[in-house]
Amino acid sequence: METRDFGGWFRRGTAGTGAPGTGDGGRPQDGQKGLFRRLAGRAGLVLLGAALVIAALNSFYMINEQENAVVVTFGVPSPVTSSGLHFKVPFVQQVRKVDMTIHGFPIGYDAATKEPIPDESLMITSDYNFVNVDFFVEYRVTDPVKYLFSSQDPEFILKTLAQSYIRDTIGIYPVDDVITTGKNQIQGEIKDKIMSRLEREDIGLQLVNITIQDAEPPTAEVLTAFKEVETAKQSADTAVNNANKYRSEKIPAAEAQADQILQNAQAQKEARINEAAGQVARFNSMYQEYARYPLITKQRMYYETMEEVLPGLRVIIQDGSGNTLNILGEAGVPQAQPAEEEKQ
Repeated sequence: METRDFGGWFRRGTAGTGAPGTGDGGRPQDGQKGLFRRLAGRAGLVLLGAALVIAALNSFYMINEQENAVVVTFGVPSPVTSSGLHFKVPFVQQVRKVDMTIHGFPIGYDAATKEPIPDESLMITSDYNFVNVDFFVEYRVTDPVKYLFSSQDPEFILKTLAQSYIRDTIGIYPVDDVITTGKNQIQGEIKDKIMSRLEREDIGLQLVNITIQDAEPPTAEVLTAFKEVETAKQSADTAVNNANKYRSEKIPAAEAQADQILQNAQAQKEARINEAAGQVARFNSMYQEYARYPLITKQRMYYETMEEVLPGLRVIIQDGSGNTLNILGEAGVPQAQPAEEEKQ
C-alpha cells in the first residue's frame, strides 16, 4: 500500500512541479541515493573480492624439475633454481621461466620438412670446390639471468656464430676431407671455436655439440665421382689390411723357421767342433803311441785302414791272358761277370 501511494505521489509531484524526482519533503530523491549506495557497496565488494583472487593467483608460481626462474623486482633480476611452489609479491615482481634442458637447431636444412636451405649449406673449400654441408647444433642455458638480459636473441647469436665459424673452417680444408675423411677433425675445430667465443661473449649459453649431418657436392656427377673415389679408398684400405694380415701370419712362421735353421746350424757347429776336438785328441794319442812304438803303430794303422776299406772293395781276378776269372764284391762274395767279359 505504501509503495503504491509513493508511486502516485511521485507521479503527482512530478506533474505538478515540472521537475522530475522532486516533491514534498524530498523523499523520492533520498530513496534513489540509498539504492545507489547499496549497489555501489556491493560492486565494491565484488571488485575487492576479484582483486583479492587475482592477487592470490599472482602470488605463487611453480618451477618444474628442468626449469629455472628469474624474478624481476623493480627491474632487478634474481635467479631461482629450486623446483617447486614459490611466492612472489603480486603486481610488483615478475617471473620469467627458462627451460634448462638441451635444445638444438639445424643449419643447412629445414628441421620440419628436411628440405635443404642452399643459402646456409652451400660453402666453398680451400681447393675452390663447392660443397653442401648440413650441421645440427645442440646447446643449453647455463645462466638464466644472462640468457634473458645480456642479449636480445641469444639463439640467433649462437646460430650466427656457428655459421661464421663453419664457413671459416670449411674454407681451410679440401673438398675430399670435408666429404670423406676429415669430418671429425672439422667438427672438433668448429666446436672449440664456438665454445671459446661464447665464453668471451658470456650470454648464458653453452654449446653442447655440433655434428655434420651430411656433406656432398652440389651436383650428381660430382657426387658420383666422389663415391667412386671413396670406394677406391675403401678397396685400397682393404688391400692394405689384407696385406698386413698376411704379413702378420707369415712373419712369425718365417721367424720360427729362421730360429730352427739357426739352432740346427749351431748344433752342427758344436757337433763338428766336438768331432774335430775328438779327432785332434785321437791324433795326439796316436802320435804319442807312434813316438814310442813307430813300427807297431804303423802296422796297426795299416790293419785298421784295411778293415775299413776291404769290406766295400771289388776284387777282379784275371788269368795271365787278361781273361776275368772271378769278381769278388763286398765281403768277398762272388758276383756275375759282365756280358762283354763272358763273350771274351
